[in-house]
Amino acid sequence: MHDEQTGNSPALTELRRQLADGLARARLNQTQLASRAGLGRTTVSEALSSAKPGPPSRATVAALARALKLPVQELLALQRTAAGESGTTPTGGPGRPIGEWDPHQLEVHPAGPGRAASDSAAARALPGYVVREHDRVLADAVRDAAAGRSGFVVLVGTSSTGKTRACWEAVQPLTDQGWRLWHPFDPTRARAALEGLHRVGPGTVVWLNEAQHYLGDRAVGEQIAAAVHDLLVSRERGPALVLGTLWPEYVHQYTVLPVPGEGDPHSLVRELLSGHTLAVPEAFDAQALAAATAVAEGGDRMLADALTRARTDGRVTQDLAGAPELLNRYQYAGPAAKALLEAAMDARRLGVGLHLPQAFLIDAASDYFSDTDYDQLTEDWAEQAFAGLAQLVHGKQAPLRRTTPRGPRRPPPSIVADRPAAPPAGPVFRLADYLEQHGRTTRRRLCPPGSFWHAAHTHLTHPDDLHNLSRAAGSRHRLQWAHLLSHRAADHGSTDALRLLAGQLRMDGNEEEAERLLRQAADCGNLDVLYDLAVMRDEAGDRKGAERLLRQAADGGSIDAMSRLAVRLESKGHREGAESLAQEAAGHGSTDVLYLLAVIRELRHKEEAERLLQQAADHGNAKALYRLALVREAAGDREDAETLAQKAAAYGKASALYRLAVMREKAGHREEAERLLQQAADQGDDDALYRLARRREKSGDKEEAERLLQQAADHGNIAALYDLALAREAAGEPEGADTLALKAAAHNTDDDALYRLITMREEAGDREGAERLLRQAVDQGSISEPLETLWPYGLDPDGTPTPPWQPSKYAALDQDEPPTPQ
Repeated sequence: MHDEQTGNSPALTELRRQLADGLARARLNQTQLASRAGLGRTTVSEALSSAKPGPPSRATVAALARALKLPVQELLALQRTAAGESGTTPTGGPGRPIGEWDPHQLEVHPAGPGRAASDSAAARALPGYVVREHDRVLADAVRDAAAGRSGFVVLVGTSSTGKTRACWEAVQPLTDQGWRLWHPFDPTRARAALEGLHRVGPGTVVWLNEAQHYLGDRAVGEQIAAAVHDLLVSRERGPALVLGTLWPEYVHQYTVLPVPGEGDPHSLVRELLSGHTLAVPEAFDAQALAAATAVAEGGDRMLADALTRARTDGRVTQDLAGAPELLNRYQYAGPAAKALLEAAMDARRLGVGLHLPQAFLIDAASDYFSDTDYDQLTEDWAEQAFAGLAQLVHGKQAPLRRTTPRGPRRPPPSIVADRPAAPPAGPVFRLADYLEQHGRTTRRRLCPPGSFWHAAHTHLTHPDDLHNLSRAAGSRHRLQWAHLLSHRAADHGSTDALRLLAGQLRMDGNEEEAERLLRQAADCGNLDVLYDLAVMRDEAGDRKGAERLLRQAADGGSIDAMSRLAVRLESKGHREGAESLAQEAAGHGSTDVLYLLAVIRELRHKEEAERLLQQAADHGNAKALYRLALVREAAGDREDAETLAQKAAAYGKASALYRLAVMREKAGHREEAERLLQQAADQGDDDALYRLARRREKSGDKEEAERLLQQAADHGNIAALYDLALAREAAGEPEGADTLALKAAAHNTDDDALYRLITMREEAGDREGAERLLRQAVDQGSISEPLETLWPYGLDPDGTPTPPWQPSKYAALDQDEPPTPQ
């Protein structure tokens, strides 16, 4: 029932009473309230005045409620009731409350790897949001709308730069104020907009994502522009906020002035856009990257994952947007495209550089086909596959794109460098970073087939690529290919390969030939080789010659040589010379020599040792901070010890906190130990997590113990992985046990847990299961124990034992073609 004198409804009367009471309690006048709420003085006066018919807008009520610390939703409910009773403000109109929308329904790109459709919660997950400069401008427009002033903003940027997500994040503050959101879409975007814009009521966000479908429509684009303009200037239907997104080329098309004498198809659109566009940069700048890193370190795995690929070029949003489609393109690729992608994935994960020669990929792909698919290949299969893989997805990414390597940068004349690698013949291609990372995860337990190794030996020319593949073959016990590729790498100028071959010759007792290869590598500027030569001279009794070579390498900046020379001088009593070398190494950015000298001096010269540790710690050496913390703890200075351990943890060595906790537990300080363990665990120390898990298990909290044990395993704790593997084995889940044991082996060079599980299976009579696990570990490259007793000549790529073969002695260019496996 309305008030007879004012025409106000009971709901409006109650609304104004609560606002007036709030104003009295806040001890503000109307001018001060207007300033605090971000409203005009007249707007506040009319909202509080009983002489003014009709309720204030929802935006005004929400702003006043927040400023006066009153319940926003309660007052908005009164406003809606008052509006309906008085009939002065539309309560309908298109759209629905913002909170009822899913961002993906509004065309916010899904991010990260694809998920099952049934996993609705995961499907809605978005990475953490990083506020950039355009977000601050957009936020101002939202605040203006909340304060009762209609606005229009169009975000302009290339594909997948975060425009739509920015709009979504910007409107979230309007959710609590009861705002609606309308996305014109059906039957067509343009037709829906034209038919519905005149019905938009106050407190509505009009969502014109991909605004070219509205403003650029040839038939009604100008009419839509006129309707948007009418909405923005209408006092009766405001406040409203119109948000849109456009690519730069569309903005140029709509705003360029027409040629004299020709038509002007976008005159109203040009006028509407003037002063209302907001640029979104393609890449994160340094400040945004720092903010993204902080969000990632706070636990946002999706963003952390993207930063591993996009930190260099700053194209974070493009990476996030493109990842799902890249994965789809791989998973649903035809046999030819998938073979090329998997060959590229294997090449990258085993150490081949970014630029993959086309000839290598084509030849390598051969054994990735099934027999049936291979028989059905057409003559132009490769051409068609490369063309399909070059097609772009969101973020201007392609699964496998042709690229042009930059020319080599010549070093200054004073620097001796390895001889430049010969450029690959023919076109080269680059695998999308996301697919590369996907391959490293999903294919890590697979050894590439024979065609891969043959193609590498035939087509690859870069010495680092060949050397890396040689090491990858060796770690997987593919001894014949490791041998051939190491020779090939040496032929192409790899000093690392020459060094490796020299080591093999020394093991065979051929010191003279080993020294020849090392000197050949040293002539190419490899300082580490001088260190190896010094070791040989030292073992031969030529101490002066060894020291001369170490000095030569140290003068060139070799940290290994500095360390060895410092230890040599220290052992001879030349402590000043040793310390001088340590300081020189610190000047080169390595404080490990200072730390090493400190450890050597600890027994006889504790004060000097502590001084050197402090110097290394002052340079941020985490090991020195760690050791100093233990020294202080042993001396009874527990407060200083904890401070140093905290600093070490800040530099990535949370194990300092763990070790301190163990020391205090042994000393009987259980509460302090628990606190330090928890701190170490919070910073991801896997030993602390494992120890806490065992503590919780003893106290009977099995649920928490299992959670901590899983966390420790996720961080690569070998004991936790082994415990979980045994639990899976006992539960009759051998595949799960395999996965955990292999993960343990991949995280650590100690194969003990893996071998114990293999032994358990053999003793239980499961020889097939034991052999399967061993083969997987070999293919993954996670076995450090000698395998010569099982397979003395190595394994072929398919896992079968290699027939007897005779390694050839190295001589330059002695292997033009690999032998055909028997």
